[in-house]
Amino acid sequence: MRVSRGSITADRLWLVTGRPRILVVDDERAIQTLLSYPLEGEGFEVVQALSGEAGLERFDDTIDLVLLDVSLPGIDGFEVCRRLRATSAVPIIMLTARTDEIDTVLGLELGADDYVTKPFSIRELTSRVRAALRRSEMLARAATAAPAPVEEQLTVGDLVVDLAGRSVHVRGEEVRLTFSEFEIVALMAASPGRVFTREQLLEKVWGDAEYRDPRTVDVHVRHLREKIEAEPSEPELLLTVRGVGYQIGKP
Repeated sequence: MRVSRGSITADRLWLVTGRPRILVVDDERAIQTLLSYPLEGEGFEVVQALSGEAGLERFDDTIDLVLLDVSLPGIDGFEVCRRLRATSAVPIIMLTARTDEIDTVLGLELGADDYVTKPFSIRELTSRVRAALRRSEMLARAATAAPAPVEEQLTVGDLVVDLAGRSVHVRGEEVRLTFSEFEIVALMAASPGRVFTREQLLEKVWGDAEYRDPRTVDVHVRHLREKIEAEPSEPELLLTVRGVGYQIGKP
């Protein structure tokens, strides 16, 4: 990720550091064409790969984001995601024609940042791309900038969130969270007992809610419970408020 510090907004930052490079991994040439022209028109540089093997070969540290089809011949999108995530924190958005929740969970478990279900609009896709790049830029800045003058730890019951170190401990044991999972926990732990709607979580963590399926939040919450709850089926930390949303702790 090419990072420049200063007071420039994330979208303006790309004008200084160069056009974001997007690797599009999809075996259908029609999809490659459909995506490449609009993305290039939006100011992105597109690198094409027609298979998982080609995607892995063409990926390098100049790539700023990966659009990755799930159903690839040979090495499928899940395996490509796993291999990329083993060595890189680059944002990965999965493209899928599948609607099964288990596929979504698997993609997120392997480290994908987001997913888009086909068919989708170019406007929706570019919105997701820009939001993912903004989150990635914020993370890169946080890693290099001086610590902000905020309370370093949030404690809610057995949950301890270290904001500066971006780590979470539960009952004294550290749990490893993805970027989005940490953002959810940190946001909610900062306001114990406050109920967040799915739309609010989408806005604050993913940057927008307009095109996103609220089930994205549900998948992350379920996955979080598997990591932080003693009994995920009977949560004591991350609670559901029926018909409204979720909360951590009680007022």
